[in-house]
Amino acid sequence: MLKDYFIYSVRNLKNRGLRSWLTMIGIFIGIAAVVSLIGLGEGLRITVMSQFGFLGPDVLGVQASGLAFAGPPGTGVVEPLSDEIADKIRKVNGVEASFNRYIESVTVEFNDRQEIGISGSVPEGKNRKIFEAMVNLKAEEGRLLKDSDTKKVVLGNNFKDNDDFGKGIRVGDKVQINGIDFEAVGILEKKGSFIFDNVVLMNERTMFDVIGVKKEEVDVVAVKVDNINNVNQVKKNIDKLLRKERDVKEGEENFQVQSPQQTLEALNSTLFAVQLFVYIIAAISLAVGGIGIMNNMYTSVLERTKEIGVMKSIGAKNSAIFTIFFVESGLLGMVGGIIGIILGMIFAFGLSAAGRVFLGSELIQASVSLFLIFGALLFSFTLGTAFGLLPAYQASKLNPVDSLRSVK
Repeated sequence: MLKDYFIYSVRNLKNRGLRSWLTMIGIFIGIAAVVSLIGLGEGLRITVMSQFGFLGPDVLGVQASGLAFAGPPGTGVVEPLSDEIADKIRKVNGVEASFNRYIESVTVEFNDRQEIGISGSVPEGKNRKIFEAMVNLKAEEGRLLKDSDTKKVVLGNNFKDNDDFGKGIRVGDKVQINGIDFEAVGILEKKGSFIFDNVVLMNERTMFDVIGVKKEEVDVVAVKVDNINNVNQVKKNIDKLLRKERDVKEGEENFQVQSPQQTLEALNSTLFAVQLFVYIIAAISLAVGGIGIMNNMYTSVLERTKEIGVMKSIGAKNSAIFTIFFVESGLLGMVGGIIGIILGMIFAFGLSAAGRVFLGSELIQASVSLFLIFGALLFSFTLGTAFGLLPAYQASKLNPVDSLRSVK
């Protein structure tokens, strides 16, 4: 029986042709907006999470802030961190380990081609193992650095397949960093992080003596907390220490103490605000589409008064009439939702692909989950049926004698 209702409803919608399509425009726009912008937002969230996901919740990063220019985190600030600050942070209650990290923009030359890269320092001595554990550092090819290594580097996974150099870099290859010859002794496992998959790691001492990085200007201090439950308290203690060391008042800090989780929470809050704005716009569009469905169904009831009278006169029940119009309105919403989902996916993946091409960044991604697709489809069907309730009820209550008499 339900199959017959469905076939009958599809036939009626086809007969109304252009009017049915125009009715669904509001649904198209609303669902397409929701799917495309949520897909882009979710893709951005997943991508950013992958940049920090390899860091544990017991890790804190301390860096200077202020007037910064384009460059790696912690660089180009007015008042950089001093090299002795890590020793002072190490004495804070609840801190297991604390060591300086130096980050430098470098030129990487290989196969007679040159690219700009980011070099990161690897601490020496006992801090080396702590650092490797903090970021889960493992070599896919070759090995990691040793304290005795000079003019040797470990490269991020993307270097082994980097077409910008004409061919990938392999273990044992010679690369030039800032015009100086280095040997690649290892390739890191892929982490899905733009930061680590493109990094050039070298020993801290090598950065000072060979690259010429100033030891006194620290970019980031990495902090390992001894108990994950004390992260917030340790953060407060470090804030207090740095305010004293840098002679600034609370609320006027020229530094940041953050965990990866805090960064992700801030991103989620920003994305939620953007998505809330999208929801409001989409809700207006969907409301307009729903009103269009209701108007279409009311018009359909008026046009088919004679048809309803004939069906009732030969024994059709009120429930059957109600179901016919109810299914029709639901189909209008569902078809509008399907087309909106398709358009939304085209927009989401198309815009992300265009962004990657024009901006040259792999950070711009789109992610449309099955939950989002089915949720949008269910919502559009529910919207159609909700706005079709009153017209369907009106059709079911028509008196067959009056219906036949009113038609000339």
